[in-house]
Amino acid sequence: MIITRTPFRVTLGGGGTDLPSFYREHGGFVLSVAVDKYMYLNVNTPILDDKIRVKYSKTELVDHVDQVEHTLAREALRHFDITRGIEIVSIADIPAGTGLGSSSTYLVGLLNAMHALTQSPVGPQQLAEEACHIELEVLGKPIGKQDQYMAAFGGLTMLEIARDGTVNVTRLGLDPEVLEALEHNMLMFYTHDERDASAILRKQDSATKRNDKTVVSSLREIKDIGIETCAAIVDGNLRRFGELMDIHWQTKKRLSEGITNPQIDAWYELAKRNGAIGGKISGAGGGGFLTLYCEENTTHLRQAMRTAGLRELNFRFEFEGSKVIFDVVSRDGRLAHIQRQNHREQARAALAGLVT
Repeated sequence: MIITRTPFRVTLGGGGTDLPSFYREHGGFVLSVAVDKYMYLNVNTPILDDKIRVKYSKTELVDHVDQVEHTLAREALRHFDITRGIEIVSIADIPAGTGLGSSSTYLVGLLNAMHALTQSPVGPQQLAEEACHIELEVLGKPIGKQDQYMAAFGGLTMLEIARDGTVNVTRLGLDPEVLEALEHNMLMFYTHDERDASAILRKQDSATKRNDKTVVSSLREIKDIGIETCAAIVDGNLRRFGELMDIHWQTKKRLSEGITNPQIDAWYELAKRNGAIGGKISGAGGGGFLTLYCEENTTHLRQAMRTAGLRELNFRFEFEGSKVIFDVVSRDGRLAHIQRQNHREQARAALAGLVT
């Protein structure tokens, strides 16, 4: 049995510039921070049968990898040439569809577990790129590279994405007082709205590909704001960070109609009236978490948001990234089991006349 723990993330600047349709022309820049809310993946090799069990919001029990409906689990197994005889169970602190990168967090955690299972450990850079390959190239998702890298690396991290897709990862080194103030003054509230970000991102991606002037100019502005946001945090000017969050949100709303709605706008204005300097909806928008920055009278802001029906998420920053936290099965036993699976698969194929 192997258990991995992989953190969710909160974007602080540059969100949306990590999509290939943008960075291939202009380069991308994202500043993000991992938080101590996690996706846990439990991977086990059954002793008594060769079934595949995948447990998430539903339970799948199938005979072969091609029958697995969970696309990320299926493609991760194919990536390791595992066709049967494995159990995958996921448990998350945060619901899916809330803008904190849950899909990529799941995939990175699963790939990390599979590397442990096959005794082929890799570093966070390769782990992130394997996840990017599966999501962007194999599955063709309209997403970027931020979530995979943040899940793999964790921390308060700057991602510079070159036009060829190469990602340069830099961990920000802040004075402890600045880091503590940033963590203390950021507040997150759950809107009770979960949504599939794909529709919003697909519209943004399509508009960028056809060089829509509003979308492209907004993304270029978001990139510039992200770079300035990073500089403000490094300089310890956190009030400016809060102001830039507000500028970012006003710019982001121009990317797509689905990013905000009257209720989100009302909550945001309520927050501004009660002490928030700036804020934004997490992820692609449309729901999930409302992240705010407030330096004074946070108690008053918390009360106003609770009265409006929002639930606060208490969190701390997380600096480890995806890691194996439990492994009690002998490596020799795991490898022998997988080898037996491959040998049985080859024998079946030979008998069917598929191989010589």
